Amino acid sequence: MPNPFIYLDNNATTPVDPRVLDTMLPFFHQIPGNAASRHHPWGWQAKEAVDTAREQLAQLLQTETKELVFTSGATEAINLAIKGVFENYSRKGKHIVTLQTEHKAVLDTCQKLEKWGAEVTYLPVNATGMVDLDQLRESVRPDTILVSIMWANNETGVIQPMHDIGKICAEKGTIFMSDATQAVGKIPVDPKAAGVHLLSCSAHKMYGPKGVGALYVSSRQPKIKIAAQIEGGGHENGMRSGTLNVPGIVGLGKAAALAAQEMREEAHRLSQLRDHLEQQLLQNLDEVYLNGPSSNRLPQVTNLSFRFVKGETLMARCSDQLGVSAGSACTSATLEPSHVLRAMGLKDSMAHSAIRFSLGRFTTKEEIERACQLVTEQVNQLRAISPFWEMFQEGVDMESLEY
Repeated sequence: MPNPFIYLDNNATTPVDPRVLDTMLPFFHQIPGNAASRHHPWGWQAKEAVDTAREQLAQLLQTETKELVFTSGATEAINLAIKGVFENYSRKGKHIVTLQTEHKAVLDTCQKLEKWGAEVTYLPVNATGMVDLDQLRESVRPDTILVSIMWANNETGVIQPMHDIGKICAEKGTIFMSDATQAVGKIPVDPKAAGVHLLSCSAHKMYGPKGVGALYVSSRQPKIKIAAQIEGGGHENGMRSGTLNVPGIVGLGKAAALAAQEMREEAHRLSQLRDHLEQQLLQNLDEVYLNGPSSNRLPQVTNLSFRFVKGETLMARCSDQLGVSAGSACTSATLEPSHVLRAMGLKDSMAHSAIRFSLGRFTTKEEIERACQLVTEQVNQLRAISPFWEMFQEGVDMESLEY
């Protein structure tokens, strides 16, 4: 019997793949060692498992194992990268460049550094969420120490031109960091080829456990040095102290290995399901709009605005059967419209009408059909009781009204 609940919020977090869980389980009880314990077999086994996971992630990212620092997740990795660069390179300058559409982990960290004397340029994006490369080039100054641009957006899926950005940063001699949390495991991500010097990722976005992530730190051409933000033992080559989360790291490694094997086929399947969902909703409902590009985006995500329907209300009406979101899980507690959609030029009314559908490894065609039917029914019901929809149907110029 099919699961009555349809989970389409995989950009917020993915379910742990059973194969990942099976790999992790022995390290909770049978092999309890601390990876830093060098005097008994349990410690050796734990260290060997961590080394294997590091190799698996390095293979996925095409990096060297020594360039990977394990963290508690992407948010910590981002904080370590941005604060670590600012602390270590502030003698050269205190200017940072980023995008208005970055994840709050980047934006909030930059705002924190502004209180410490940093100057941050928050670049706008176009209607599809893409950065203007000429504007980026002009914004990088002699005192710019860091450019931080997300590889793929968590709300719309738009993929930035990473190689072109990397060339600009190389020309200008500045460090290039990318929050690649949504991209790693979904599409090919090769920081060295793109000219990226720092890169964050998280296990729970690619069917691994929550509470573990990693930061890539370039070790040569150029060698990046970041100041540690957590002291206490010199773990992870002195960049991140603390007892390693062995089961979590093992899970991250296995998730990375599975992604390397299955990513291409999975991306093709998910993009077909995603396109089918879009087509069904766009064909069956009027006044539905795609937010972001129709191409050059992650294969598993679509962001749609249902005009004259509040996204929060639609989600509430569907919540006993369907799991979706109005944007990033990290900003779901606020009633403000998505900062990403607003930066792309959407009016507040359309941003409030947006729903993000993010598919995953365990999403089926049958679930997509049921989700489309449910959303269509609920949108029609909500519009049937909406005075604004009635006015629109009668030909009233809605642009002249505040609603």
